[in-house]
Amino acid sequence: MSKLIICGRGGCGKSTLITLMAQKIEEQGKKVLIVDSDESNLGLSAMVGIKSPEKTLMDYLGGRPLLDGKLMEVFLNGENEKLELLSETSLDKLPSDFVSWNGNKGFMQIGKIEHNNEGCACPMGVIGNDFLNNLVLNKDEWVLIDTEAGVEHFGRGTVEQADAIIMVVDPSNDAVLLSEKIAKLSDDADKPFGVVLNRVDDETKTILEDAISKKNISIMGAIPYSKTMARENLVGNRLDNNMIEGNVGDILKNLENHNLDI
Repeated sequence: MSKLIICGRGGCGKSTLITLMAQKIEEQGKKVLIVDSDESNLGLSAMVGIKSPEKTLMDYLGGRPLLDGKLMEVFLNGENEKLELLSETSLDKLPSDFVSWNGNKGFMQIGKIEHNNEGCACPMGVIGNDFLNNLVLNKDEWVLIDTEAGVEHFGRGTVEQADAIIMVVDPSNDAVLLSEKIAKLSDDADKPFGVVLNRVDDETKTILEDAISKKNISIMGAIPYSKTMARENLVGNRLDNNMIEGNVGDILKNLENHNLDI
């Protein structure tokens, strides 16, 4: 497994799953890069316990005004024009300007909305896609991509750069309905898809398993509700696998065995 998109509705626990998975991957002696592609998420670096890098990728490439100008130039020159911002690279070669490392665990941000009326997040989508497309991984390296809520990343084409798509499903009917839509979009993109249940107790886990299974969607595992994790997240502390009773390693094992529906 290499590049993995984590998606779901707002507040479902995408960042939580990424944090726990990244910790377990590092414990297994592998290297993992966490890519924050959500232009409004502010707390992921605290959750994973890595200081935010000096710059976002967008800042590193010259900032929004410069990128907006390049995008407009490509648009005016027609469909045969291609925007090339980055060249082929690897985890070991990523500049410390926009990537922070703590051991074998790295963290970076594509870009953030910083000012009122500055425009949409399309430039972040373009540079994020270009970065992921040019990032070459070794066998035991992972990239976990934290996306914005919903399905915007499908519209942007970000999923084309991923090897698989995982949706976080919290105990809500909206999440169940969204899982069916994302399963269809993943199938259209010819990408493996599965879900991880989050913040469940015995009762809600059974209900969700029944509802998801009826849609012929693979369940990779479940993360039980943890009062400790909720409290630590509330005060902005780093999250840890020791705060939950479930085994995130089992989720990784299912992913590595490609136990996903295509």
